[in-house]
Amino acid sequence: MNRSFEGLGLESPVVATLVERGYSEPTPIQAALIPVLLDGRDAIGQAPTGTGKTAAFSLPIVQRVTPGAGPVQALVLAPTRELAIQVADTMFAYGRSSGLRVLPIFGGQAYNRQMSRLRTGVDVVVGTPGRLLDLSRQGALDLSSVATVVLDEADEMLSMGFIEDIEAILDLTPESRQTVLMSATMPAPIRRLATKYLRDAVSCAVEADRAKPVVRERAFLVNHQDKVAAITRLFEAEEVACALIFAKTRAGTEDLAADLVARGIAAEALHGNLSQDARSRIVQRLRDGGIKVLVGTDVAARGLDIDGITHVVNFELPADPEVYVHRIGRTARAGRGGDAITLYAPNETGKVRRIEGFLGRRLEVGELPTVEAIEAARTRILLDRVGVWIARGRCNGERDIVRGLVEEGGDAVEIAAAALRLARQAEFRRPVEAISPVVDRRAKRDNRRERAADEPRRAKTPASGFRSESPAAFERQEGMVAMALSAGRNKGVKVNQVVSTLARHGGLAADAIGRIWIEDRRTVVAVRESEVARLLGKTGELRVGSLRLDVDLA
Repeated sequence: MNRSFEGLGLESPVVATLVERGYSEPTPIQAALIPVLLDGRDAIGQAPTGTGKTAAFSLPIVQRVTPGAGPVQALVLAPTRELAIQVADTMFAYGRSSGLRVLPIFGGQAYNRQMSRLRTGVDVVVGTPGRLLDLSRQGALDLSSVATVVLDEADEMLSMGFIEDIEAILDLTPESRQTVLMSATMPAPIRRLATKYLRDAVSCAVEADRAKPVVRERAFLVNHQDKVAAITRLFEAEEVACALIFAKTRAGTEDLAADLVARGIAAEALHGNLSQDARSRIVQRLRDGGIKVLVGTDVAARGLDIDGITHVVNFELPADPEVYVHRIGRTARAGRGGDAITLYAPNETGKVRRIEGFLGRRLEVGELPTVEAIEAARTRILLDRVGVWIARGRCNGERDIVRGLVEEGGDAVEIAAAALRLARQAEFRRPVEAISPVVDRRAKRDNRRERAADEPRRAKTPASGFRSESPAAFERQEGMVAMALSAGRNKGVKVNQVVSTLARHGGLAADAIGRIWIEDRRTVVAVRESEVARLLGKTGELRVGSLRLDVDLA
């Protein structure tokens, strides 16, 4: 790997800017991608979070663009407002000395303001697909002179449904353009996009070092209803300066942030429904120390570039193991240590095992702090605070009060004990929450099977045409895996309802669903093996009427 920016072909003014910002040598993705882009080649860049991907495509653009030369010369597409702002700020900083004009464009801002900036002249536009396409159709954004297009976080834009907008935008740019595709993963639609729009592209991929974890990764098995109590214990027992917690939904982030605040932990939710001003204020509060916990979804956290994150917490696990890797990559940056905490319920064990298989290693099994450990930590914090005030020697008024109490016959030790008791009132109003024992569901399932083996078999032939002689028959279906839903005859579940929820809420095609067996308290379904991960990721989202169903391997 080239160990200097000069050796990559970057010119002196750009290198000088990097030196001023404290960068001494390129990262692997920068060393691989920058020379390719400076040569004008199309490229595909793949690298983990926190490896300098933004600089890898931004620096060649800064060097190749001529400020003030006419219409927009470079275009960067990003999936979120936060990422668009981050990329625009980075490019502006790199091109400040040359007068580079960079404009971030995204929904939530007034059209007039963006149109006005475009009329005055812009060299580089960084924006989200929807707003970019709107402005192009209104004639406010001219893409006819764009020489370079970058699709940043292409896989995320795909998952957000932007693929048609992206293709429409690319069709508005010259065929002679340079196209750069940055994507953490390469699903089939992204590969098709690359084949259609990139010419003789050079692939520059840097893989994460899976053999040596850059963070301490711990997994805690708890019942789902105890996850908030588990986080609270961990945050009280450990030194948590700045944390990012991942939940699956907007409502989930708000509920969790509120639960943490109620337990004395300064937290805020970050999700896609917030205005850009609100998002910026929240992120700034985290940077300034006004809050120490940010609860967000994967989409909302895209593009966040916050130094000093000490802990990443998986409150809800992703279905895709690669998403797990991207999440934990947000801590332990710049050579500092970090902690990745995963809380998983018994029905999420399958997700943990898939993550471990992807990583090629086991996660450390964590033990939650005991009630005694939390109480000891609280006492330690109190004594540290008392020691600070004693060292400062600035308790003159309070000292006079104590002297007065002693002169009235009070005992100094009792007076101090009463004062500490008053200081701990807030703590007493916040007792350590109990955490219930985890039930071994697999052992219970085995017991049920043993009992079932002693009972006469009852064949069921559902009206829908799905049929099963017994759950054991599922194992004989080639390419199918038995999955368990958390309700059965006790909740009035019918076969047609199961098929409907798997199709509507689970996203499964009819031919991906095999035999169905409805038991007293669960329903077992044969599902095509390739759809297992998708269905596990839908636990709690499947619905039969108002009833929400958990999903697990049977």
